[in-house]
Amino acid sequence: MEAGPIFAGKGFRATTVREICEQANVNVASINYYFGDKRQLYHQTVVLAREMRVEQVPEPNWDASTDPEQKLLDFITLILRRLVAMQTEPWQVRLLMREILEPTETCKHLVEEYFRPFFNTLCGIIDDIVGYRLPEPTRNKIGFSIIGQCLYYRFSAEMTRLMIEQQDYVDQYDLDNLAQHIYLFSLGGLKHYQTLDELALKDAKPADH
Repeated sequence: MEAGPIFAGKGFRATTVREICEQANVNVASINYYFGDKRQLYHQTVVLAREMRVEQVPEPNWDASTDPEQKLLDFITLILRRLVAMQTEPWQVRLLMREILEPTETCKHLVEEYFRPFFNTLCGIIDDIVGYRLPEPTRNKIGFSIIGQCLYYRFSAEMTRLMIEQQDYVDQYDLDNLAQHIYLFSLGGLKHYQTLDELALKDAKPADH
């Protein structure tokens, strides 16, 4: 779809229907006929980008015997492969990231249809590793922390390259190395909660400083 790269590069507000039509070699009336207006065209383009990215990087095939720690590693690897591009970056990724940073009404659809179920899967993995259901605020913050580590390498890729020796970056900052690091770091944090029971966690108070 010709609209995808244009929306990804310029965003919803700066993109005009006319330039999309010129790129697609169609008239403006056809856009209105099939989509109604620019907002609906944008919405359908973002949904398509998400669906294409899921097809390009499918979810792992787990069965009942899959260890939850393996699921955590697979999940982190999945996030990195869908969102972080080490060389070229597909327009689908750029568009989805733009929608997250500059949300429109379409972001609500993404949250309910894609992001929330995806996040709930991660929270389930967290509970399985810890061995009991954590209080929702705690498990949510853990989940956001794990995802945040992955997103750092998406949003700060250039700064990371500037801070690290080039050869070290090439050797140690590929997606598999990053996935392993984030996995081990996150697993270490989750091991802490295995030593607590649910009641103790709920009653815990911040330490005095």
